[in-house]
Amino acid sequence: MTLSDEGGSLIRFSGTSCEGSGGFSDIHTGAQVTVTDQSGKTVGISELQQGSYAAGNNCAFPFQVKVPSGLKFYGVAVTHRGTVQYSETQMRSGPALSLGD
Repeated sequence: MTLSDEGGSLIRFSGTSCEGSGGFSDIHTGAQVTVTDQSGKTVGISELQQGSYAAGNNCAFPFQVKVPSGLKFYGVAVTHRGTVQYSETQMRSGPALSLGD
């Protein structure tokens, strides 16, 4: 998951680590990641790992979650930010989640 900060106020950097700030303070190490199936049933839970600086004033938060294969769609939600739907192929290559400006 990537948090982008063109304006310079959404991310707090500390050395090589980072986390969300202000309205994005819920984006931090340990924030919950929930994966659901097409009916909304939870099929996996994980958490964001430590955020690290990424080019372009971005903060990248890796995460991994084991989910069953063969589902029609997978919904991925980080904290209360809403659910983004992905196909199984997209999940295998890593869902591209992003927030910010």
